[in-house]
Amino acid sequence: MGPDPLHSDEAEKHAGSPPCEPERMGTVVVTPSPLTLNDMDAIVGGWHTDSFAVLGPHFAASEESELAAWEVRAFLPQATQAAVVIRSHAYPMTRRHEGGFFVAVLEGDPAPYVLRVVHDGSAFDIEDPYRFPPQLSSFDLHLHGEGTHFESYRTLGAHLTTSESVEGVRFAVWAPNAENVSVVGDFNQWDERRHPMRKRDGGIWEFFLPEAVEGLHYKYAVRAKLGFVQQKCDPYAFRTEIPPRSASIVFDWTGYDWQDAEWIAKRAKTNYQTEAVSIYEVHLESWLRGPDNLPLTYLEMADRLVEYVVHQGYTHLEMLPVAEHPFSGSWGYQVTGYYAPTARFGTPNDFRYLVDKAHQAGIGILIDWVPAHFPKDIWALATFDGTACYEHADPRQGEHRDWGTLIFNFGRNEVKEFLISNALFWIKHYHVDGLRVDAVASMLYLDYSREPGDWIPNQYGGRENIAAIEFIKKFNELVHRHAGVVTIAEESTSWQGTTRPVYLNGLGFTMKWNMGWMHDMFDYFRQDPVYRKFHQNNITFSMLYAFTENFVLPVSHDEVVHLKRSLLGKMPGDEWQRFANTRTFLAYMWGHPGKKLLFMGQDFGQPDEWNNEVSLPWHLLDYDYHRKLQDFVKQLNHLYRSQPAMYQVDSSFTGFEWIDFRDSEESVISFLRFAADRKDYLVFVCNFTPVVRHVYGIGVPEFGPYDEIFNSDWSGFGGSNVGNYGGVEAEPISLHNRPARIHVTLPPLAVIVLKPRRAPALCEPAESEAIAEPAADEAAEPETI
Repeated sequence: MGPDPLHSDEAEKHAGSPPCEPERMGTVVVTPSPLTLNDMDAIVGGWHTDSFAVLGPHFAASEESELAAWEVRAFLPQATQAAVVIRSHAYPMTRRHEGGFFVAVLEGDPAPYVLRVVHDGSAFDIEDPYRFPPQLSSFDLHLHGEGTHFESYRTLGAHLTTSESVEGVRFAVWAPNAENVSVVGDFNQWDERRHPMRKRDGGIWEFFLPEAVEGLHYKYAVRAKLGFVQQKCDPYAFRTEIPPRSASIVFDWTGYDWQDAEWIAKRAKTNYQTEAVSIYEVHLESWLRGPDNLPLTYLEMADRLVEYVVHQGYTHLEMLPVAEHPFSGSWGYQVTGYYAPTARFGTPNDFRYLVDKAHQAGIGILIDWVPAHFPKDIWALATFDGTACYEHADPRQGEHRDWGTLIFNFGRNEVKEFLISNALFWIKHYHVDGLRVDAVASMLYLDYSREPGDWIPNQYGGRENIAAIEFIKKFNELVHRHAGVVTIAEESTSWQGTTRPVYLNGLGFTMKWNMGWMHDMFDYFRQDPVYRKFHQNNITFSMLYAFTENFVLPVSHDEVVHLKRSLLGKMPGDEWQRFANTRTFLAYMWGHPGKKLLFMGQDFGQPDEWNNEVSLPWHLLDYDYHRKLQDFVKQLNHLYRSQPAMYQVDSSFTGFEWIDFRDSEESVISFLRFAADRKDYLVFVCNFTPVVRHVYGIGVPEFGPYDEIFNSDWSGFGGSNVGNYGGVEAEPISLHNRPARIHVTLPPLAVIVLKPRRAPALCEPAESEAIAEPAADEAAEPETI
């Protein structure tokens, strides 16, 4: 007979130093629990509903001694032998079930122990996870059930921690209707029977896995009634595998040394309503790709993308959802990992590095956030515990027919807590400067995109989603406790008070996308210029409501896909006219009250619709029109940021006045933009036809010289170089109810910007040669381009 591995020198070597000294760890012994065959069958089969009542240390009556006794029970399916080791002494365990259920009865007082397991002739010591006490406090559980634990990511999910002086990982997941939940992963060969969790109040399941380390791959195996068994990724996972793999990964989300303290301090003192905000919207996977069509990593973007945003003069970088998602074609809007930056481009700390570098370069970071809906992937949030856990059970409330997704149940405390904690997590621990909230309209209305009879009215018989409205208000209240952080609503209806503070019965957003302006503008510019005089209202209508909310003017990703064509592709005419129209569109957009947002590729004239599977067509910059359009946007951003009249008063009528909007026959409009002091102002004149208009009269606030500080028709931008070089003189003759007038030459399909010469600091082109005044032989321009 060979040596006994439980007591051999080899076994002692595996045991190492005494592993269970009383001062090092304790053990938790539960009240007597008689062990039955049914219990063992259920443990071995993986369906016991209270595994901690069976496994681990328990008081027991000894039939052989009057001394107090206790027993240790363990499920070790791969073990051929097992023992309980106390102070280096091994007490053999008895196999009580052929599936691998072992029991040892011990006399005396309970003591700390480890399990010595023999497998394939080798012995090794392991900590018994069932000897450790509950990990979450009753107060944490109470707050979770109440829906007020707005740092729930600190309790739920997988966390590196120490229990009873033993290092390991604490897992916790909310699955209120599950009958059994176990942790599975590469540490137990994904065996759903091995590590069942402890159920706590409020439907939370927890488990401490001793000696587990960062990088461990895991999921939760959830069992429910009617035979539901599914391995689920962790809703609170801080890191995930690279799609299409979907396992969660244990990650220490606290471990990053930020270098952006100066930016955060500056942000806290900034009121973005009175600052220039020019947003570059980006889909990370298709912005730029390298060899083999691979996208850049977060680390590479920290250099190349941030450098581009700085060079082009934007103030903010907005990323389409970076939270983990399985399908690239969703562009990130079908989220399966709300707490994990997508692993496609690197680790969570790599993403932090990107944010950090942007802040050090003076660029704010916005991310798209998707609390309205989530996908039906069975391994994610959908029917998480075998029932409608995160969503509504009734499809009239819980399903988006158009999108094939599920709607969060905003009336459930734990769901509201999950989402609000997530928003705060990105702000606190990824230092993002704002959240653009997707599909707000779909949250506000119970009948959103539904036919009559396919929705359930609220308790008052109305169509408003009262639970969602209260959720949005609480979200905005808590986010805005972080000074300088903004929230932006993609709200496509005319909901009143979207950007009004919650204490004034508003929704509380900082800003709102102006979808009406965007659609009116696209409708107008699609028209052949000869017909634009019949559509003057499209250009002017937005000023009837421009100051009812704090608006962002968007040309977003949504408008350059699905046969809507790119910005350049929407424009009529030959190549020259299409580029001139694009410049005119953007110059008017930058002059119109409201913050600015431009989707990637539109700033250099991407001709085709956006394709998420390939890089932007950067090779087009080899051609003059595209390169000059890119420089035009750069100079437009420089003008915008250097002129307070263009951004200080965006949400009040005091920052804007019409000069003339009635000249529909010639498709010309003119207006004033004022800085906060009303002394600094600019004159904008827009000609939406390809006809040069000479000696065109404009009323202005005062007489004297005016300089043309910007002209979208400058030759450096690809234009025809028609303009008012040297400036114009305003004479004291009333026009347009103004005390003075100027006569200007209006370039074709162009916007000019004039400023009284008394004002300081005229705008000069940034980092490029100034546009020269045209030579004498260039001054005579054709009447029509």
